[in-house]
Amino acid sequence: MDYKKKLIEVALPLKAINAESAREKTIRHGHPSTLHLWWSRKPTATARAVIFASLVDDPSSNPEDFPTEESQIKERSRLFGILEKLVKWESSNDPNILAEAKYEIMKSTGNNPPALLDPFAGGGTIPLEAQRLGLKAHAFDLNPVAVMINKAMIEIPPKFAGQPPINGNSQRRMDNTWLGAQGLAEDVRYYGEWMKEQAFQRVGHLYPDALGEDGKSHTVIAWLWTWTVTCPNPMCGCEMPLATTFELSKKKGKEAFIQPIIEGKTIRYEVKYGTGAPEPPKTARGAKFKCICCGESTTSAYIKSETSSGRASTQLMAIVAEGDKTRIYLSPTSSQSNAAKVARLEDFLTQDLANDPRSIWCPAYGLDTFNKLFTNRQLVVLEAFGDILRDAQNQVILDGGTLDYAQAILTHLAFAVDKLIDYSTSVCSWHSSRDVIRNTFSRQGISMAWDFAEANPFSNSSGCFGNMLDWVAKCIANLPTGTCAGSASQRDAQTDNGLRDLMISTDPPYYDNISYADLSDFFYVWLRESLKDIYPDLFQTTLVPKAEELVATPYRWGGSKEKAFTFFEDGMSQVFRQINAYARNDVPVTVYYAYKQKEKNGESSGWETMLSAIVQADFSITGTWPIRTELTTRMTGMDTNALASSIVLVCRKRSSAASPCTRRDFVNLLKKELKSALQKLQATNIAPVDLAQSIIGPGMSVYSRFSQVLEPDGSPLSVRSALEIISQEYYLYFSEQNEEL
Repeated sequence: MDYKKKLIEVALPLKAINAESAREKTIRHGHPSTLHLWWSRKPTATARAVIFASLVDDPSSNPEDFPTEESQIKERSRLFGILEKLVKWESSNDPNILAEAKYEIMKSTGNNPPALLDPFAGGGTIPLEAQRLGLKAHAFDLNPVAVMINKAMIEIPPKFAGQPPINGNSQRRMDNTWLGAQGLAEDVRYYGEWMKEQAFQRVGHLYPDALGEDGKSHTVIAWLWTWTVTCPNPMCGCEMPLATTFELSKKKGKEAFIQPIIEGKTIRYEVKYGTGAPEPPKTARGAKFKCICCGESTTSAYIKSETSSGRASTQLMAIVAEGDKTRIYLSPTSSQSNAAKVARLEDFLTQDLANDPRSIWCPAYGLDTFNKLFTNRQLVVLEAFGDILRDAQNQVILDGGTLDYAQAILTHLAFAVDKLIDYSTSVCSWHSSRDVIRNTFSRQGISMAWDFAEANPFSNSSGCFGNMLDWVAKCIANLPTGTCAGSASQRDAQTDNGLRDLMISTDPPYYDNISYADLSDFFYVWLRESLKDIYPDLFQTTLVPKAEELVATPYRWGGSKEKAFTFFEDGMSQVFRQINAYARNDVPVTVYYAYKQKEKNGESSGWETMLSAIVQADFSITGTWPIRTELTTRMTGMDTNALASSIVLVCRKRSSAASPCTRRDFVNLLKKELKSALQKLQATNIAPVDLAQSIIGPGMSVYSRFSQVLEPDGSPLSVRSALEIISQEYYLYFSEQNEEL
């Protein structure tokens, strides 16, 4: 049976979608990404556009209403106008724009829109935007941290939609109208402040104010420490700082730096204002330093030996404090150094970090268990926040909240604590260009920080708990609550979940990308301490499950790339067979693929494996749309040679009556259809660099509509060969155009 073509299978206003997707990187407060860190989230603009365009009919599918090409173009332009408004961040909760979009969805689905399933939900963008557009959303993921993020976004807020806060302060306000999840957000904020006050009573004395040059006390923002070892030169033996920089602030007119002063075998540090920071002892990438006393250079092996054996220590180099709308940089004092000398918590968070050499580098320097990522003082205060988090649940109930509501607040407060933890490790660093603390996951990995910044959770500046709480509360207030709650569950994507007749949109793991299971252990060990009584099934394992994670990581297979590839290839094929069973026939399946700049058609194992898995699962690929989710540093980058960071693959179930064809038939049909497809794509003003990626869809549509494409010797034509042929025909088309010109 033939089904109506959807808008996404014909044309998209790519320029508007790309612009808004990239712009989201600059939006912070209220954005879903600020609820809890997750790596490689898709922008809400992209997901919203893909879902809308996958459900709304293309005008060419309704010839009775739009009989001419001119009328179809006009109607398509109208739909583009709706979509261009819909993808703007400011439209996220605009009732009029959302109503207009939902009307088009209802009209194209006979007032019966499908539920959406994302079997690799991750950071939750796709299920969240499905719920925003009025769909029932199912968010599945193997990773418990991802499941919790999705629960906090699509499952919990709708339960309490329109409910006023229970805390007395909010109830006394004059305007007592609470829309959506605003009441929940207000209670999360109130009980978060209560937690902060309780924590300060317990451990606030560990974070003393600093005396400034003006004779006044100033709240400390951060203490800046450096690792030190003994100089390997036996004639020197001086205390040797492993600092990567002595600069404190690069802001014009407010420059500041650290001046090391050698005193015998030890070094003390003074803060000075102005330019002229000394040369840092770090000499090259890796653990390579020189002694600032004698100039002796170290080897990485020596540094690893000293840090792993416990012979390395840390020393305070500077203090950053709150001034009058500015940062104050102060020299260290013995009283400030002594405040950090806290007894270590024993037998707490002793789980090993994953042995992933691609993304977790600090175990080589002795930081091989989770508790070693934190200073003694950090562990004490974070454990205090964890204890008080559980007390907050009882406080909500005492104030008249139900157990279910108290657990909802506790879940979101646990996210605020998790955000604090991201800024409270000994691998955080000071960002001298912005005068802020750089968090643990400023990149997709846990690296070593040779000079690190220890945040003050009780300040009102960078790295404080108040900031983390504010981000979480603002995000909750902006979440859609809809007419029904979504569902989030821990599921293996290869195993049948029993659901059928669904719309599928998903962002599966990329071939050999970083293992998010390894990285998310960092948050899991803390969430487990706080939430295992509420979600016992989700937190029953000591660490995040890894064996089933679909990613080609050789280190899990004894270094064998071949075994890792086979595991990924077999698993992804099984996933798409399951997706074929879940998907309804009249709505295309959309799959995000993380594209890399260096990849070219057919030359990437990940790209080829993904396409092969889709085709082998009896899908026909009907479209490929390049989506840019990154900001460009050049004004012209959006329209010229900056490759997309994601490709959205559009797929349909292949007809059971599909027959095989020969390579010659495939090439002849490709020549015929590719020309028309290119002309339509050019008519939409698509950027030239996007054209080469977009044409893969129509090309693969020809290849994948047949049960097989056979070479002259009877062997099947591979996906890689098909991509090469599509690429050749693409360039041939433009060569012919140039010759005509």
